[in-house]
Amino acid sequence: MNQFNQMRLQPEPPLPGHRLEILHEEQDIRQRIAELSKEIREQLGDKDPIVVCVLKGAFVFVADLVRQLDFPFTVDFLRASSYGDSVVTSGEVKLDLDLQQSISNRHVLLVEDIVDTGLTLKYLQSNLESRNPASIKICTLLHKPLNNVKLTHIDFCGFEIPNDFVVGYGLDWQGYYRNLPYIAQVHQVSK
Repeated sequence: MNQFNQMRLQPEPPLPGHRLEILHEEQDIRQRIAELSKEIREQLGDKDPIVVCVLKGAFVFVADLVRQLDFPFTVDFLRASSYGDSVVTSGEVKLDLDLQQSISNRHVLLVEDIVDTGLTLKYLQSNLESRNPASIKICTLLHKPLNNVKLTHIDFCGFEIPNDFVVGYGLDWQGYYRNLPYIAQVHQVSK
């Protein structure tokens, strides 16, 4: 075994002015993804679904999730945004990148990193329903039920979290922290 196989990358330290409080450790996330994959297999394992990853935040989650799925499926990507550089939603959803495959008569597993207000999810669900899929199932790593103003049924949920801004495991603050192997709440520290 060479030195690179023995080395484990350490997560980046918090940015100046930030303190991170871990909500879900790496091991907890791995365990929950294994459980989610079993739940998804039960409902979609014989349906040859298309897994739709909502970029950018869900890319780490989807990468780990699809490696746990042991049935035929395809993967596609779309990108929607409602945050910009803010930590709160702008209230407007914009589709920045669309699917490359048709979902007509396909079973769709729409995978999000986080359902906050539900605005983005509601928009995406409506947009995809207009394309005549056989079905749409929703999977999210994180859900903030106390902030969900656009109530949407979530079929597969990793964790419910408080109404706080979180980063890590693909989720970011202005592009930073996506590489953290855990989910953490960001606290602003006064100087």
